[in-house]
Amino acid sequence: MSAEGTTAVRGGGRPGRATRAEQCVVACAEVWRDAGEVLASPMGTVPTIGARLARLTFAPDLLLTDGEALLMGDVPAVGERPGAVEGWLPFRQHLALTATGRRHVMMGASQLDRHGNQNISCIGPWERPTRQLLGARGAPVNTLNNPTSYWVPRHSKRVFVARVDMVSGVGYDRAAAAGPSATRYHRVPEVVSDLGVFDFETPDRTMRLRSLHPGVTLDEVTEATGFPLVVPDEVPETRRPTEAELRLVREVIDPKGLREREVPA
Repeated sequence: MSAEGTTAVRGGGRPGRATRAEQCVVACAEVWRDAGEVLASPMGTVPTIGARLARLTFAPDLLLTDGEALLMGDVPAVGERPGAVEGWLPFRQHLALTATGRRHVMMGASQLDRHGNQNISCIGPWERPTRQLLGARGAPVNTLNNPTSYWVPRHSKRVFVARVDMVSGVGYDRAAAAGPSATRYHRVPEVVSDLGVFDFETPDRTMRLRSLHPGVTLDEVTEATGFPLVVPDEVPETRRPTEAELRLVREVIDPKGLREREVPA
């Protein structure tokens, strides 16, 4: 049973209520609503399903890749090869899209702070970390050159921290301190977790609770966050998926139910 008290429905029949994983898929898809012809770079199973759902519904011009060097002409199920190819996207061209802001990436985060600084490099002091992670990878370039949102499948104080141990992805305070060359294209539109959706639409660009997923309470979110959130007087509920969206997720994009592994019931 899911957190909402129903199971995923596969095949025919009327879709049941969305599971928490499916709610997160729709929240991730909304990141690319009306994005136009930009390259979506989702990292993680749920964001990948979300990007494909967006392409099939409210963002038809969204560019999707096979994860390597091909622009997909159709929207295959997760794990399947595309049946049609629109073009070739070599790495140099991918970098050109990144550097000109024509890409919206949704990355993961081992740590995130209230200004949107992200860490995927190490836990503990950089000089002698207690845990070695991926390394900064492309996070600095992503965050300074094109919109970068984040996906956190396990919302906790271990991830949402007062101060990241190392800055991999640049947040609003760091970008402002670096000056116009850093702020020109810097934007962190949204953070989606398994508990809610967050943004930085505040005067001081600190994290704000935008919406709570169905069944989640404000206390759950604040207790799982390691810094004070900006909380509006009225916190709306995250948009629920429509029946058509649930059918697409369950029958077309993710018939194997891989989403439920990333956000288990």
